[in-house]
Amino acid sequence: MSFLSLLFAFLLEQVRPLASGHGLERAFHSWADWLKNNLDAGDRRHAWTAWWVAVGVPCALVVAVHWWLMLALGWFFAMLWSLAVLYATLGFRRFSHHFTGIRDALSTADDVTARALLRDWQGDSDVSMTRTEIVRHVIEYSALAAHRHVFGVVAWFSLLAAVGLGPVGALLFRLSALLFNAWGEHKPLTADDGPHTSEALQSVCASAWYRVDWLPARLTGLSFAVVGNFEDAVDAWRQQSDQFQHPNDGVVLAATSGAINVRLGGAVSGSESKEPNDISDMVPPTAGREPEFAHLRSMVGLVWRAVVMWMVLLALLTLARMVG
Repeated sequence: MSFLSLLFAFLLEQVRPLASGHGLERAFHSWADWLKNNLDAGDRRHAWTAWWVAVGVPCALVVAVHWWLMLALGWFFAMLWSLAVLYATLGFRRFSHHFTGIRDALSTADDVTARALLRDWQGDSDVSMTRTEIVRHVIEYSALAAHRHVFGVVAWFSLLAAVGLGPVGALLFRLSALLFNAWGEHKPLTADDGPHTSEALQSVCASAWYRVDWLPARLTGLSFAVVGNFEDAVDAWRQQSDQFQHPNDGVVLAATSGAINVRLGGAVSGSESKEPNDISDMVPPTAGREPEFAHLRSMVGLVWRAVVMWMVLLALLTLARMVG
């Protein structure tokens, strides 16, 4: 049942993807803002309460609906519920169009458009960014987006569905990621940000996200190693993953670097940029070749091979359970 839910969710997301910031995400952000305004008192106890309520209430509702459907209507309706939750939480197409647009611009040597599209995606492009830097940033953002929108969701969904909790794992991962983006990262305040997020709440969200993401990040890194250059991916993982600001992101980026033999992080040689464009510019670069256009194709192949590997593995596990 879990495998079928995941398979059909992937197919539906490819045919009719939800846009970034769709209605369900906006509703969750409104819910989180209300909790922050009412529970963020500046101490860790209230911060943990806000995080647990923000994530726990939606997750409890998802589990309750799953169990009710399973008991009252049968496994088919429970599978449809899992499919719906996965469709709302998976997001392969929510970042792939950014990647495709930048790749197409680079293929025609239109670096100006590529920088503009990168700015629209992540908001950190500048006019001094070289073509090599553009490619590096696209690979880094794509690796992390694939992890946060696909592999991490699948990992938690598979783990908790195996113990009878239905699709709640997928929701747990995505809500934790959304809260980390909203509360856990230090960002410059703007007029639209509303009340300031306390340091206690930022610290709690970062800590919670690290714990939720610890296992999925390593499964993603292992997946990239298996379908890519295994020896180099594992070596980069061991030697360089802890150099990044967020250790879990470091695992994914280091494994990506070794798997397709590309240099990530740090200022690339020949760069004229005087200021770092993002946090990966502030760490020593990984080993590998300087990023070039051909690495974008390698990145696409890496992600798709990892998706296929996950689906085959889950299919075999499902078959083994049915036979057993």
